[in-house]
Amino acid sequence: MTDRGSQVVEDDKSHNGTEIGGMFGTFRKSFLQVIEKSPISPKNFVGKIPFKTDANGSDSVHPEAPPSPSPSTGSAVSSPLRGQQEKHLTRSRTDPNMAAFTDTMRKTGASIRRSLTSGKSKNKEKSSRPESVTAECEMTETVVLEEEEAGEELEETYTLPEIPHTPLSVMQINKLIEMEVLEEAHVNLLALRLEFQQEWNSGSGDSTMEFAKKEKDLNLLYGELRNKINTIVRDSNSMPSRNKGLLVHVARIIQEEDRRSQEVGGLPGSWMEAWKEAVGEGVKAKVNNVHLDQRDRNASWLSVHLGLLGNTIVQDLENVKRELSWSYPPSFNVFSTYVSNYNKVIGRHVKTLEQQATELKDLYALLDWIIHRYKSEKIMGSISLQPNMKNESPEITLEENFLQQLREKYCSRVKVDLRACLERVIRSENDEVWATRMSPARDENYLDSQFHMDLWTNVKGRVRNSQTIDADLGKQVAASCLSELKEFPKRFEYEFRSHGSAMKHEPLWTEYQITYINSFTALQEHMEEYQSMCPQQMEGLKTEVKWLITRLLQDMEDQFKEDVKPFLRRMMTRKWLTNDDDFKKLESRTAQLGDHCSVLRPPHAQAFASRQHFHVVKEYIGQLMKGNYSCKNRKHEAAARKIQQQWVQLVNLFEDMNSSHEWLHPVGYDLSNIIKQKNKSDIKNHLQPLVEHYPDFSRKNLVAVLYFRGLMRGREHQRILQKLSELRRNVNPADIAMHQVLFSDMVVSVNTDCLSNLPFSCLSFLFPS
Repeated sequence: MTDRGSQVVEDDKSHNGTEIGGMFGTFRKSFLQVIEKSPISPKNFVGKIPFKTDANGSDSVHPEAPPSPSPSTGSAVSSPLRGQQEKHLTRSRTDPNMAAFTDTMRKTGASIRRSLTSGKSKNKEKSSRPESVTAECEMTETVVLEEEEAGEELEETYTLPEIPHTPLSVMQINKLIEMEVLEEAHVNLLALRLEFQQEWNSGSGDSTMEFAKKEKDLNLLYGELRNKINTIVRDSNSMPSRNKGLLVHVARIIQEEDRRSQEVGGLPGSWMEAWKEAVGEGVKAKVNNVHLDQRDRNASWLSVHLGLLGNTIVQDLENVKRELSWSYPPSFNVFSTYVSNYNKVIGRHVKTLEQQATELKDLYALLDWIIHRYKSEKIMGSISLQPNMKNESPEITLEENFLQQLREKYCSRVKVDLRACLERVIRSENDEVWATRMSPARDENYLDSQFHMDLWTNVKGRVRNSQTIDADLGKQVAASCLSELKEFPKRFEYEFRSHGSAMKHEPLWTEYQITYINSFTALQEHMEEYQSMCPQQMEGLKTEVKWLITRLLQDMEDQFKEDVKPFLRRMMTRKWLTNDDDFKKLESRTAQLGDHCSVLRPPHAQAFASRQHFHVVKEYIGQLMKGNYSCKNRKHEAAARKIQQQWVQLVNLFEDMNSSHEWLHPVGYDLSNIIKQKNKSDIKNHLQPLVEHYPDFSRKNLVAVLYFRGLMRGREHQRILQKLSELRRNVNPADIAMHQVLFSDMVVSVNTDCLSNLPFSCLSFLFPS
């Protein structure tokens, strides 16, 4: 056989004018060819390839079968896929007990090494190149060779190595499997299987113990082989450099066994499916080996674990892309298989993590990792995995409804945390305010407790964080927060009344009421931004806040009415005419009401002040209707002056409160003008303004006013009443409906004689003069 390496060297000597680049190229070819011919090359079959002489005396090359207890010449069995020579890779050491085989390998390797050394020496002697250039060439060619081999795709077709006529013993085959000499073990196992098939087909072993033993041995050996392959595949990405050569044999064994799947003597089930399961087991082992701290030792246990897990996935898939993909034929879809297994294994792993996660931050980290980070450029979308990931799914394979359950768990935890926050608010108010009787703080001159800001910040932060995961989760979190806030007003009111009942009649109690009216009003305003997102939950919160504020305002109103009741009851009496003490107390308490309204936020301040304005006016004027006092001896003029003076003060007080009931202002002036008239006949000329301002002013109201003025009967009395009747006939009923009612609700208890109720015509008949 001609040595092509020597041929190239001789050719190189004949070209003395060749440039140094041409010498490098020639040396590269020589180097590659020597390596290809070397029996220790990863591209050649491991074993001795001796020269044999045929019957004609000519030399021929024939691959010799490995030694066996009964060595014999076998014939090569080729796969129907292709009849080409396979490029074999180096494998592990064989069984030390196989002495003949090992000795042959050792001698062959030594002979080849001597040949290479000799050839190298001759070349160095014949070459005129400097030694440094030769060394540089060797390093350059080695790097180029490694780069080419790293990116070389394993061919789909292959040539099955020669199957020996007589297989090794069961123990020897098993030892080969244990020592991971898979190719040698497999061809011997195929030889054993062929023997079994021949006996099966001939029917000679149907009833023999030997046949049953062979079948058992065959099953055991195949089971050991599959288990060994599964182990190699499972650990292949942890030790790629060790298993790279083995994986080529693994792939060929899987291809061959699946091709023979319909033949007798093999294992049931697909070898390819078993390979995929082994890949999944390896992925599972990788994931389970990622460090996971205990929750009580590291508050960020889950975030740290997910970060490490993402790095592990990327590194593992990078290794698959760079190393393992080249150890399998394209039909194995190695990268795709690993990606799909990671998607499945991670789906099961996150379910386990979900069961351990109870804190909101951990649930958030898990949701964010599943929905965003896993498929982002940090992990499955990593640039280092492109373009292999182009046609792969970057989504985790999750159980049905798992993500929805995780969302619900997250929302439930939001509610639990918010409930705890609300309890802390109540506890803080009790410890720092109610128990110490501390005066409320002010914000922009309004009494205010800052808890509404704390709650707003809390809710807003949770909603915004969840919206970064997705809009639907943000909506669910907002709804959960509003549902929890809906229960807060009642719980707060209960605790407030329980702890503050001792202060109920103190001004501080009213200040607290105003503070919480303002605070809950502000809280509702803050939550208005979620109206369009969660209208139903928002309406529920509004209703609860509205009723709380209504009850607090009603308490303030009841307290004010109770305080001013004794002062108003003594208006329009003999003592009132000569003593201002009661009115001064009324004025003082009303001024205090004004102070309270000034620290009450809109819109409650004006509405509350307007209601109290109506109450004071109604009760003050109502004393005229009760007939408690009748002015005599021209005292009506002093009474009129006093009414007008006090009325001015009341009007000013309620104007300062920004009361919306300006329509009440004229009543005091109109009545005082009637009362102060010296001549009785002039009274009927001052009735029209009163009727215009208050269409509900009736005859009984006028009788009560005249009684207070000291006019209880007589012709002029009847003429005044008659004038009122004429004025009321001109009043449109629609005008009464359009005006607010004042006099209709007043109780009139003036005692009048029967003559005052007679018609004017009757009185004219009785008293013609």
